[in-house]
Amino acid sequence: MAKYLVLFGPPGVGKGTQAERVKDELQIAHIATGDLFRDNLKRETELGQLAKSYMDRGALVPDEVTIGMVRARLEEADTQNGVLFDGFPRTVAQAEALDQLLSERGGRIEKVLFIHAPDSVLLDRLGNRWTCKKCGAVYNLNSKPPQVTGVCDVCGGELYQRPDDNLETQRKRIEVYAAQTAPLIEYFDRQGRLARIDGQQPIEKVTADVRAAIG
Repeated sequence: MAKYLVLFGPPGVGKGTQAERVKDELQIAHIATGDLFRDNLKRETELGQLAKSYMDRGALVPDEVTIGMVRARLEEADTQNGVLFDGFPRTVAQAEALDQLLSERGGRIEKVLFIHAPDSVLLDRLGNRWTCKKCGAVYNLNSKPPQVTGVCDVCGGELYQRPDDNLETQRKRIEVYAAQTAPLIEYFDRQGRLARIDGQQPIEKVTADVRAAIG
């Protein structure tokens, strides 16, 4: 039976690192909305063009557009064994829509892996974050440095610090995240599907807690 999991938490908590480990171990697809948006925009799909019309105006992309992209992605062959949703859903409305979507496929979200850490820890991590220009791999100079300074371990691309990786912008991102997701945490907690995982721990320990939560 297909396995559906949700991985979420604030910016800088290490979702990307854990997503890579979990999806490979469970051999399930990894769906991150950021990747979905980039793919649809690049391929100029109908949904991608619709999303762009909102983004060009500086408006939020409506939930139904995002859900439409997720629905289309779930039709692809690699999702047959299950999916790890990364950073999605972000609102209760999106969670309800996803529940309905998976119900149509005879599935449901088994576990929501909520990785959390204090704002001070997140801001310290984000200030030390570097990204590969070529493949998008993310490094942290404190907890996950590249083997060669300024060079990506994966593809050899150049590492850079994103313009929005500054303290003021990241603090705002964390505030927006908290406001958006507080009701979502309560939504999944009430259903008994939420697993709280301490993201302050070393990467290996977080992975062990994620594995234990999945069961």
